[in-house]
Amino acid sequence: MAADLSTGPRTSLDVQLCGDAHLCNFGGFASPERDLLFDVNDFDETSPGPFEWDLKRLGASLEIAARGRSFPAKTGRKLVTSSMRSYREAMHEFANMSNLEVWYSHLDMSGVAQRWGSEVSGSMLARFQKTAAKAESKDQLKAREKLTEVVNGELRFRSDPPLLVRVSELFSKTDAGQLRDTIHEGIRAYRQTLIGDRRHLLESYELVDVARKVVGVGSVGTRAWVGLFKGNEADDTLILQMKEAEASVLERFCGKNAFKTHGQRVVEGQRFMQASSDIFLGWQRVAIGVDGNSHDYYFRQLWDWKLSADVDNMPPETLLIYAKMCGWTMARAHSRSGDRVAIASYLGSGDAFDRAIADFAVAYADQNALDHQALVDAIADGSVEATLGV
Repeated sequence: MAADLSTGPRTSLDVQLCGDAHLCNFGGFASPERDLLFDVNDFDETSPGPFEWDLKRLGASLEIAARGRSFPAKTGRKLVTSSMRSYREAMHEFANMSNLEVWYSHLDMSGVAQRWGSEVSGSMLARFQKTAAKAESKDQLKAREKLTEVVNGELRFRSDPPLLVRVSELFSKTDAGQLRDTIHEGIRAYRQTLIGDRRHLLESYELVDVARKVVGVGSVGTRAWVGLFKGNEADDTLILQMKEAEASVLERFCGKNAFKTHGQRVVEGQRFMQASSDIFLGWQRVAIGVDGNSHDYYFRQLWDWKLSADVDNMPPETLLIYAKMCGWTMARAHSRSGDRVAIASYLGSGDAFDRAIADFAVAYADQNALDHQALVDAIADGSVEATLGV
C-alpha cells in the first residue's frame, strides 16, 4: 500500500506514521500505572511521512471490514466518515491544547465511556467492560500458564511446534548453548537502552530458557524469540519477546529514518505515538541465529494485558464506536510529532476530508477485491502454489 500511496498526491504535513494503521492494529494494553489504555499497538513499519497515509490505510481497512461482514455500502461509508470526523475533530481539540496537555492525553476505559457511552446501549457497555476485564487477566501469569511447564523441577518453555520451540530442540547441544549465550549477551546490551530504574528491575531476573516463537501472519519468516526469566520467588517470572526489526516499507518512498538500527526506529516511533509504553521496551543489534550475522531487534514484554477487537463479530453499532476510537487515537498520536495546528487548518471544519477518504477507501477496496480474485484465479490455474484449509 505504501507503493500505491507514493504515486498519488501527498501533503507536506509529515508526522511519525504507524505505517500499518489498519483497524486491527489498535487495541488495549496496560500502562505502567496499571490502567487499561486504548492505543495503536503495532509499529514494525513506523517512520515519518504524510499524515494522511495512516488515515487512508485506516479508512480502507474499515471499508474492507464492512464488505467482509456483508454490511450495506452505506454502513461501510459511515464507518469511514465517522472515523475521519473523529480524527478531524480531535485534531482541532489538540490544536488548542498546550504541548504538555497533548503529551498527557490518553484514552482509558473511563474516557471511552465518557466520550461515547451515550451512543451505546447499556448491554453493549456491559459487554465492553467484560472484555476489558478479560484483557486485564492476559498478563505474565497467563503467559506463564500457557507457554511453560515444569521439567525436572525447573520451569521451562513448553514446546508447541511450529509456533513455539525451545532452542534445545532446534539445534545441537553446542549450537543451542552458543545461541543461548548470544541471546544472554544481547539482553545485557539491550538493558542499556532502558532507563535506570527499569534496568535495575530487569537485572533482578535470571534468564532460564529461550525459545523461538512464531508471531503474526505478517511477521512469519522474521526472527522472533522469547526469553523466560525467574525472580527470587518461584512464581515471580517474566517473559520477554525479542522480535526482528527490518527496514520500514515507508523508507523507500519517504526517505531513510534517522536512527542507526531498525530496532531503535521501532522503539522510538512507538514512544512517539503511544500515550504510554511497556517499561521493558528497548532495542539492540545482535547476532541471534545460526547464520552468524547481526540483526536488529526490539524487546518488550510478551503480554502485559491485551485487548484485541473482535471485528469479525462486532455488530455495526459497536464497530462504529470502535472506528471513532481509532480516529481519535490516530489524531492524538499524530499530534505528538507533527504540526497539529497546520493539520487542523488543512482539515478544516467541514466534512470534505471525511468524504475524500471515504471515496478513496471505496476505490482501494475495489482494487483489493480485484487483486484477491487474481490470486484465487492464479491458484486455480496452477501458476501460484498454495496450501488451502490451513
